[in-house]
Amino acid sequence: MLSRLKYKFVNQSGHFDPTLSDTAPVLPRSRQDNASIITIERPPIHRIETSFNVLKTVAKIRGHKLCATDLQYVFLFFVGVFCFFVVEEPKLAFKILIALALLVAIMIPITSQFFFPFLPIAAYLFLFYSSRFIPTEWRPPIWVTVLPTLETALYGGNLSSMLASSPRAMLDVLAWLPYGIMHYGAPFVVSLLIFVFASPGSLPVFARSFGYMSLFGVIIQNMFPTCAPWYENRNGLTPATYDMPGSPGGLARVDQLFGTNLYTSAFTASPLAFGAFPSLHSADAVLEALFLSQVFPKLTPLFLVYVLWIWWSTMYLTHHYFIDLMGGAMFATTVFLIARWNFLPSPQKGKRSRWQYEYIELADYDRPPTRRPALSRRMTPLGASEVERNEMSDPLVESKNHSDENDYY
Repeated sequence: MLSRLKYKFVNQSGHFDPTLSDTAPVLPRSRQDNASIITIERPPIHRIETSFNVLKTVAKIRGHKLCATDLQYVFLFFVGVFCFFVVEEPKLAFKILIALALLVAIMIPITSQFFFPFLPIAAYLFLFYSSRFIPTEWRPPIWVTVLPTLETALYGGNLSSMLASSPRAMLDVLAWLPYGIMHYGAPFVVSLLIFVFASPGSLPVFARSFGYMSLFGVIIQNMFPTCAPWYENRNGLTPATYDMPGSPGGLARVDQLFGTNLYTSAFTASPLAFGAFPSLHSADAVLEALFLSQVFPKLTPLFLVYVLWIWWSTMYLTHHYFIDLMGGAMFATTVFLIARWNFLPSPQKGKRSRWQYEYIELADYDRPPTRRPALSRRMTPLGASEVERNEMSDPLVESKNHSDENDYY
């Protein structure tokens, strides 16, 4: 059963007034429309924290009630400790300086609102860089034949080899644009679009989704190292070792075309030369397309074209098999569905930017006694305390603990 519980700011007469300042009575409108008026603080949904007072962050930490989702920070801490001790460059003093700078950024309110959601992305970048320093004796054997074997069994042949069999300069440029340029700038563009046009609270969800998806993708690539099509083209199916350099694949032709050595040097010295599965190029494109489709549903076909463009370019440039792309796509879809059902605020009709929202609405799946999944929507007033949330609870709509102001930029 589809049900909604909305909370808007109203004046004493019961009419919505967006000019109210510090506090305002709130009218919860349930399905019976007979809830009483109570008072809560006006939420900071259109305001970014500008305080430099570290004591404010300390007070929020002391007042925070531990919950299951806090285990993510324990996990990120251990990832950071692993990277700290594995990395050989930079030296110890500089590593300590980086760790202290990150701690300061987390403690200052004006920066913590951005760095808390950024922590999973930081962990992903640190682990990716640290992969080159992992001792060989800690690493599993490299799987050379598993991907081409599965590719042939599932699709009847090597799709990457088929697409790359007739390279052309124009095709090289068309493949280079999404794979070598747009892929690296897309997260920033998507973040800006989500911040401006999505409901408040959507950007931190995207940042965490992107970070954890990439982080676990790198963990899988380290635990299940596999070879890309360029390896099969260069070495056949002979066993691979970790002292072998990576390869730019078809991007070497792009370097030759533009007279540079950018991609050849970068991919040859890649920290994860044998990290073909899952494809993070595919995962990133699919995740970005899914989030943007929530914000701009009419542009979904355009986002699909971008995903297909990325898929073609990765195979044409011999960096991934098609099965790698499917693995990345399924990985991204799973992450998006988890985020959407549990954390992502729902878009509202008629709202063209974040500044038009008076409340946020979260969607999840409630399971009635029949155990048949039924879609339910629930709304949490921004800035309400835990007591006020309990007072405004509805017997059929469960409130989510979303009281951290850092989640509303």
